[in-house]
Amino acid sequence: MTLVALIDPNICAGHGDCEQIAPEIFHLEDDVAVVIGPGPDELLMAAAVGCPTSAIRIVERETRRQRYP
Repeated sequence: MTLVALIDPNICAGHGDCEQIAPEIFHLEDDVAVVIGPGPDELLMAAAVGCPTSAIRIVERETRRQRYP
């Protein structure tokens, strides 16, 4: 696991797609997604790509270099 998910709460519309894709990583709280744990890079990327509002940003853990979008 070299990637980290960051959620912009101002953009998240609470669709819950990320939670459906990776329930061990994401959870909806008060209609906003939050990161609740780590997970495989592939799941992080799948959740980010599947987010209809592009509220999930994926960065490298060590360098914080943005990998998605």
